Amino acid sequence: MGSSGRLSRCLACIGPGLLLAGAAIGVSHLVQATRAGAEFRFGMLGLLVLACLTKYPFLEFGPRYAASTGEDLVEGYRRLGAWAVWVCALVTFGSMFIVMAGVTIVTAALAKFVLELYLPVSMPLEAWSGVIIAACLSVLLVGRYRALERTMKVVMAVLLVSTLAAVTLAATGLSAAQPAAQPAAERVLTEPPAWWGLANLAFILAFMGWMPIPIDSAIWNSIWVREKGAARGRTMTLGEALFDYRLGYITAGLVAVLFLSLGALVLYGQGLDLADGAAFARQLIEVYGRTLGAWSVPVIGLAALTTMLSTTLVVLDAFPRAMHRLTEAMRGRGPRGPAERGRRSGFWSGFWSGFWSGFWSGHTGWVLAQAGVGFGILAWFRAGLGTMVDLATTLSFLTAPVLAVINYLVITRLTPPEARPGRWMRAWSLAAIVFLIAFSGAYVVWLVMR
Repeated sequence: MGSSGRLSRCLACIGPGLLLAGAAIGVSHLVQATRAGAEFRFGMLGLLVLACLTKYPFLEFGPRYAASTGEDLVEGYRRLGAWAVWVCALVTFGSMFIVMAGVTIVTAALAKFVLELYLPVSMPLEAWSGVIIAACLSVLLVGRYRALERTMKVVMAVLLVSTLAAVTLAATGLSAAQPAAQPAAERVLTEPPAWWGLANLAFILAFMGWMPIPIDSAIWNSIWVREKGAARGRTMTLGEALFDYRLGYITAGLVAVLFLSLGALVLYGQGLDLADGAAFARQLIEVYGRTLGAWSVPVIGLAALTTMLSTTLVVLDAFPRAMHRLTEAMRGRGPRGPAERGRRSGFWSGFWSGFWSGFWSGHTGWVLAQAGVGFGILAWFRAGLGTMVDLATTLSFLTAPVLAVINYLVITRLTPPEARPGRWMRAWSLAAIVFLIAFSGAYVVWLVMR
């Protein structure tokens, strides 16, 4: 009875960490992790683990702060100083529209390729993008946090099952095209590991920079912890928040390993001229169809499509929530209380309050703005989208150490003493900050010398 009760409580607290995993498992996993396996087999596995370890403390500080204070991390930034709010606002605003356009175009390309194989429809990429954005908007604006969490639980379950099935198929060497070939797992494990080396520094920096997710997303998790508490009628405890976060973070890391394995087991040695973004996702599915047989296309396609769909949905919720709170903090306001949130929880009341009280500061206004501007970028500036993504990536790289320091100061100065990280976590955090500074420095050197 006691153990079943604890299990029920643990399952009930799952939500914010799952949303963080959904945001993390996107282009960085589907494209970068798979490409790392395709080009270097398992040579990048250590770097993947290192990236996850160095970002873990600063992302954990978001739910830790929210659960121990009842506030989101933006409020901690406001208490620390206006400079911290402005730094995070710059990073968030500088990337939100570009990231929205980038993830939507990849999702649309996958939807067009996968669904048009089985449905009697044929639409241009822009139309599929509009359908995807409209579907995400319907979830967020009508159902809000509850609908987002419930939808993501289904999407993540489908993602995990389909990705595990894809890796199993690849590892067992079930190939319709080459039934007598050496199994992929045996071939990879018996060959010497690929040397990643400095010649591939650009890819290494990009791979580690957004793997599994940028540090500024700690704000998202802290806001979701508050929303989860409002939905349940009580604040999440510190233990619940940390359990939920660790479950989501570990899930994101494991899925990255799975996609890296897919690249190593299926794509390595194919002699492919690997593309980027949406073209790579389609290329991935086609190669699986040729290697494992046409029957594998629905499995791989479903894994890829749910990966990107989860990212698109969560990104459309996360950035607007962050900007809404950051603009509130710039005005010296704290988060709204549960009573006020309850009065404005409906779709139309939320829309009009967001519109009339300040379109750019209201959460609903930011959702509509990100959807509209993101669609405009992918529809009319698609040719320059790659350059825009590079700029957003650069901004994320260079500000990662600053955001790590800000999160460290907030958690060690503004939380109750009993909720502050222990000595080993502080040492881990300081070592990670040193690494992130060196990492960003290496990226600047590469930009100057390339």
